[in-house]
Amino acid sequence: MAKPVAAPTAGCCSSVLAAPLAESDAAELAHAFAALADPVRLRLLSLVAAAGEVCSCDLEQPLGKSQPTISHHTKALADAGLIVGEKRGRWMWWSIVPGRLTDLRVALG
Repeated sequence: MAKPVAAPTAGCCSSVLAAPLAESDAAELAHAFAALADPVRLRLLSLVAAAGEVCSCDLEQPLGKSQPTISHHTKALADAGLIVGEKRGRWMWWSIVPGRLTDLRVALG
């Protein structure tokens, strides 16, 4: 059985409105928001969320991007803890990390 590429992250940071952020929390939030600051990555995230789970091979056509470009963007999202991948054969299957987007919404609220 294949192992996940990125482990889901635990609950993130406290609200930016509740108190000044710790340096480590600010760095974590900035990393996640930077990953979301690209239109291709936002579309990729929405495709994964809509499908529940999607193969990298099925992202080329809807995104209009090459496989190396998709790999670059999935890596950025996975490094930010937004998606998790599982290798099956020669392809990666991606799914959303449960609760991660909620953590980011809470941090902004």
